[in-house]
Amino acid sequence: MVIYYIIALAVVAIDQWTKWLVVKYMRLGESIPIIPNVLYITSHRNRGAAWGILQGQFWLFYLITVIVVIGLIVYIQRLPRGERLFGVALGLMLGGAIGNFIDRLFRKEVVDFIHAYIGTYSFPVFNIADSALTIGVALLFIKMFFFATSEKENQ
Repeated sequence: MVIYYIIALAVVAIDQWTKWLVVKYMRLGESIPIIPNVLYITSHRNRGAAWGILQGQFWLFYLITVIVVIGLIVYIQRLPRGERLFGVALGLMLGGAIGNFIDRLFRKEVVDFIHAYIGTYSFPVFNIADSALTIGVALLFIKMFFFATSEKENQ
């Protein structure tokens, strides 16, 4: 169970470190190509949620994040042994939620910097915390849809 909190802590540490680097060494709007036409490091700020929705609604983000973090901790605490995939998903989601919460609390905005293009589509700029949340949710769906079926069949 401790490993899932270590995963969350690692996500928070990497997330905050990379955001600090972007804030310290890049101007807002500056973009550095990593793979031209595919991947850039772009200094961006977001005062809302995903894709900039609900701009400036900090009280709502604070409330939702506190509820989500408490829920994730409760789930981790009650997690049966052997539920590694579920635990990793919860740890990633916990780290991602806390990472963006720290930004909202101390910066009043979220630092985003990963800018990807899928063909000609410019995907909204995101960060490590967003990535951890997305991967955690994806693992949760994989667990629920692929492994839950086989577990029910085995009973």
